[in-house]
Amino acid sequence: MQSTTFDHAAAGERIAAVRRFNRFYTRRIGVLDQGHLHSPFSLAEVRVLYELAYWPDDAGAAPAAAQIGRELGLDAGYLSRMLRTLERRGLVERTPSPSDGRQHHLRLTAAGRSTFADLDARASDDVVALLTPLDEQKQQRLLSAMRTVEAVLAPAPGGQVAPTRGDVAPPYRLRPPRAGDLGWVVARHGALYAREYGWNERFEALVARIVADFVDHHDPERERCWIGERDGENVGSVFLVRHPDRPDVAKLRLLLVEPSARGLGVGRGLVDECTRFARHAGYRAITLWTNSVLVSARRIYEAAGYRLVDEAPHESFGHDLIGQTWELAL
Repeated sequence: MQSTTFDHAAAGERIAAVRRFNRFYTRRIGVLDQGHLHSPFSLAEVRVLYELAYWPDDAGAAPAAAQIGRELGLDAGYLSRMLRTLERRGLVERTPSPSDGRQHHLRLTAAGRSTFADLDARASDDVVALLTPLDEQKQQRLLSAMRTVEAVLAPAPGGQVAPTRGDVAPPYRLRPPRAGDLGWVVARHGALYAREYGWNERFEALVARIVADFVDHHDPERERCWIGERDGENVGSVFLVRHPDRPDVAKLRLLLVEPSARGLGVGRGLVDECTRFARHAGYRAITLWTNSVLVSARRIYEAAGYRLVDEAPHESFGHDLIGQTWELAL
């Protein structure tokens, strides 16, 4: 189990910062309004209608009140009173469960579906009003910050953010590097490998030399770099370069996936892009050098068809390691 720590010396400042943000954001999105979305409904009532509207089709029967309560973290008594109000308004109906007479399933009535459709449209309009004054860069920064808050506070199993019903997780994209990206590659390799494996500054220096060599000797017909991007933020990188001693063999280098994007297929996408480009460029094989401790990367290589052809112990970056050479025949 991962241990948690809290810096009590900084507690007052951190508590104040979180509360300040909460006050700012609740005021900015209208949570303090008497009626949410300029409607006669409270925020909690709108959330109940949302859950009923987007209850997944593959979940079987319509949900029971207890399921809605668990989903929203609502007190049973409070939820029961709220549901009675929604029933009196003709928006929600209950039907007895055929398997348990103590339970009732909930669903929206025709009036409830119509009412929610209007509320859903108002919510989208409010988001448009929030984003419209911002330029593209600020919009991407805002979305990235929101996703970071969601990922830190409510991670799903495996560290991924569970998509909310009715939402679609945004895809990542692969693109050529832009100004500042190559420096990012060096900095993130140095920071992540120091944090996750305890490697010293010599590894960051090695990455810097690889990147510098790529810039100094880049052959665009035979060599490429790709940056993985998600919500306007860099989340991965990979390089494909010529092998210095084997003209028909390419080298895959500097595969990196940010922790926030792991499990989304970014690493596999980067490796697959290298394979496609290498075949188009006429290489007959791709080789790479890695270390046995990099288990996640090795799994990506194995899944892509690479095979281990050599390994040997070495001392580098302040640690005793086992270097491995993997190859993929094209």
